Amino acid sequence: MKQLLGALSACMLAMSSPTFASSSAPVLDQKDVTALQQEINAWLNTEIVAMSINAHNDKYGHINEAEIIALDKQWRAETEAEDKPLIAATLSSPLSVYLSRMQGQSVGLFVEIFVMDNLGLNVGQSSITSDFWQGDEAKFQKTYQVGPDAVFVDEPEWDDKFKVWRAQINKSLTDPKTGSLIGAATIEVNLTEWSRRQAAAN
Repeated sequence: MKQLLGALSACMLAMSSPTFASSSAPVLDQKDVTALQQEINAWLNTEIVAMSINAHNDKYGHINEAEIIALDKQWRAETEAEDKPLIAATLSSPLSVYLSRMQGQSVGLFVEIFVMDNLGLNVGQSSITSDFWQGDEAKFQKTYQVGPDAVFVDEPEWDDKFKVWRAQINKSLTDPKTGSLIGAATIEVNLTEWSRRQAAAN
């Protein structure tokens, strides 16, 4: 928990720096960070998430790097093709359906959610990602490869299309029953919406 609080606090300090050059950039205090963490963990630390990741680890855990890259290339190609067997299988999985529901229930707070296995391959997601393998990216390398309690908050970005601030919270995932490290998750948060809700509540 301390790791997440520290990472998010640093993230919010960066948002107020000249680098981001926006007086409207949201600033979250420690109370907000704790509440956001609790909201995310409430639906991530569940049986459907753990069961789905464990099944994916059993299915793909033995494959080598060449096979991983081949799957990633297939996924990338399918994003531009009419026939999308790998993408369709992933998006129709029970976990993807569940994550899509969690995103919908957030009513604009969470704009993208995806869960990875112990290789960094997508297990479930709320929308189509650009790639299937996240193992070569910080979202996996700074979470799963660090340890079970690792949290990495990427730098906030201004979405000029929707005129909102967004940031990705990336965290390791463990099996609630065994406590063992099984995968990782990325949750993209609409920081502007979060700030609006806090202001409305006060």
